[in-house]
Amino acid sequence: FLSLSLQAKMSRPLQARRLEGIDKNIWVEFVKLAATYATVNLGQGFPDFPPPDFLKEAFVRALSGENHMLHQYTRAFGHPPLVKILAQFFGKLLGRDLDPMTNVMVTVGAYQALFCCFQAFVDEGDEVIIIEPFFDCYEPMVKMAGGTPVFVPLRPKAPKDGKLMSSADWQLDPAELASKFSERTKAIVLNSPNNPLGKVFSQGELELIADLCEKHDILCISDEVYEWLVYDGKEHIRIASLRGMWDRTVMIGSAGKTFSATGWKVGWTVGPNRLLQHLRTVHQNSAYHCATIAQEAVAQGFQREIELYGKPDSYFVQLPKELQQKRDWLVQSLDAVGMKPIIPEGTYFLVADISEFKSDVPEVPDSDEPYDYRFAKWMVKNKGLAAIPLSAFYCGAHKNNYNHFIRFCFAKEEATLKAANDILQKWKREKTSP
Repeated sequence: FLSLSLQAKMSRPLQARRLEGIDKNIWVEFVKLAATYATVNLGQGFPDFPPPDFLKEAFVRALSGENHMLHQYTRAFGHPPLVKILAQFFGKLLGRDLDPMTNVMVTVGAYQALFCCFQAFVDEGDEVIIIEPFFDCYEPMVKMAGGTPVFVPLRPKAPKDGKLMSSADWQLDPAELASKFSERTKAIVLNSPNNPLGKVFSQGELELIADLCEKHDILCISDEVYEWLVYDGKEHIRIASLRGMWDRTVMIGSAGKTFSATGWKVGWTVGPNRLLQHLRTVHQNSAYHCATIAQEAVAQGFQREIELYGKPDSYFVQLPKELQQKRDWLVQSLDAVGMKPIIPEGTYFLVADISEFKSDVPEVPDSDEPYDYRFAKWMVKNKGLAAIPLSAFYCGAHKNNYNHFIRFCFAKEEATLKAANDILQKWKREKTSP
């Protein structure tokens, strides 16, 4: 009798409706595959080199120093030394006075900052415009908040003279973008520099987005975690610095990407108090608080960087120089074996066209799985090289339009990139040998 009543009680649906259809996650699957098969992992976006010494030393000082209160809760919305230096730093970049207590909020990585934005601003039935390819959590986070994602793709234009394609060749169609705005639109998500493509949006492209935001009175959620990682003398322009945009923009940043310490999970939002007050409500009632010691160390890192701003010793100057060399090395390596790289203007990532390698991995007629998923799985199992299929960064309806590209992460030690090159060269030799 008891077991019957328990059975009856547990037969009701357990899953909240907002989780329907968003339970699958590319990272769960590919991280497991990489751990099982990969000898070289250029899949997930984290460096395999250490953070800078000054940052590690700051962490050790915070951990072992006299101030035992660094082991306890600090202010829920951000450790005072960190919000103060962030307000000073971003105030300087934006040319405005920021109040550390109301214009900055610290989050558990940029990931939680995004979650706070969607939960704070998106109601049932609201539409959120997402530019494709997009960092994959945007879509499920919008849906969990009850919103409807509306997708607009960057469209590639073939370069002239047989040159390699650049991420700058992927552009928004202004008319297509404008057509996605309606009275139901609540926000647009901008990610520049863009993961996975490495595109750095130009002044003109940002002005196009800003004009539409103003015209339709909508918010901009600006994911700028790769703001320091731009190459070839490009400039990262903050959309909040454009006319009329400060008041409607939340900027999101990441100490993980800024200081090569992704496991510390320190992120932040910068914006007007009228927006951040709602983020504080979500943060207070979800994560509540971030690790105090990590915040203290990041504050010291920014203190150093504000003093060295624009100088050769600045980590924000040195890191992109190093990564640009790694990018160029991987571009040459992929190009030499016939995988056509798309040269990124920023980020950790490089997308490559795998069309010439399709003969190695046969098509499966009527398969639900996009081709690049099968290719990436085959590559990690048979070649020991892990990468991520580009179609993971598209909505369901568009996945098969972009299923012949894979994404590599080049924020790796030279030895890791060399090992990847060795795998590719051997593979190329096998393809061409009679």
